[in-house]
Amino acid sequence: MGFPRQVNVLAAPAVLGDFCDSNPRSTVDASYGAFVAGANGLAVGLFAWADPTNTILNNFGPGAPTGFIHRDQQALITAFLGDDSLTIPAGYQATAFNAGGFWVANSGTTTSAVGQNAYANNATGAVTFGAAGSPPTSASVTASIAANTTTAGTIALNSVTGSIAGTTLTVTVVGTGALAPGQTLSGTNVDPATTIVSQLTGTTGSTGTYTVSVSQTVASTTITSSGATFTVGGTVTGVFAVGQTLSGAGVTAGTTITNLISGTGGAGTYAVSIAQTTSSTTITASGGVLTVTVVGSGALALNDTISGAGVTAGTYISAFITGTGGTGTYAVSVGQTVASETITVAAGTQTKWVAASIGAPGELVKMVSWLNG
Repeated sequence: MGFPRQVNVLAAPAVLGDFCDSNPRSTVDASYGAFVAGANGLAVGLFAWADPTNTILNNFGPGAPTGFIHRDQQALITAFLGDDSLTIPAGYQATAFNAGGFWVANSGTTTSAVGQNAYANNATGAVTFGAAGSPPTSASVTASIAANTTTAGTIALNSVTGSIAGTTLTVTVVGTGALAPGQTLSGTNVDPATTIVSQLTGTTGSTGTYTVSVSQTVASTTITSSGATFTVGGTVTGVFAVGQTLSGAGVTAGTTITNLISGTGGAGTYAVSIAQTTSSTTITASGGVLTVTVVGSGALALNDTISGAGVTAGTYISAFITGTGGTGTYAVSVGQTVASETITVAAGTQTKWVAASIGAPGELVKMVSWLNG
């Protein structure tokens, strides 16, 4: 503990993240060996969200939080000569509570009232309090939403003619598809564990040389790679990106975009996860693109929920494209078409927790999951 720098008239009631009562409490079930703190560490005394594998916790995420991080002396001081810390380092074990009573900091701009709902900031995990159905607002913008669609999309298998010397693959002819890092190669005398590491020379995904993971000697032969190549053409709306799931006539369920090849969001080629062949058809990618033309107030942040006339409930900002908080484009979680209109961006999501004490902005407040009555 550092040297005291001030004397308070009243002792602090608790430390951020402490239990505020002795009522029953419960923890979130995690996957085997979990939870652990995410890459940026995990702050104590804030809400947290689990990743899709239910193993990693972060102080940010879409929708309602997974749980709350209680102070249990699990944070570590990692800064040289640091006085204190409320951060669990990346990769360290953590526990999330989904019921109980805890001391939290009121990060809002108004004094909390007993019975008010707790809202979780989707970008930071901070807690604010307010009436039910009135989340804090981070921005008001004029924007439109477009689905990610191509009217002339095709998917083809990856087949080339090439040879391997050491860890260099030389491609002389491309039959169909294209190559991309991460793909597994197969062919006569090709080691089945061989994957493409990177492209060295030539046109992206086409003829040229590539570094592969296994050193070997393979004479010129037909070589195929895992997955397939998605070609975007025709009329294109929205933006295509890694991680999106594709759907359309003849498209295998669960097909996702794994790499950009010649495409960078629009027309071009993309590597996909499942080997298949489709004829030219309309193909839609999951999610959509929010285009912000005017910012009336505030700023947009990742995982913020958006609402407006015609906007699908629960739609949130999943990634920055050209926008970084102001005008520009943003990936959103739900594919839809919305004409330009006023869209409200919420800074938090209502939780099942409520305030059990009064606290001014910045003060500690009792937050509980056990309601009166």
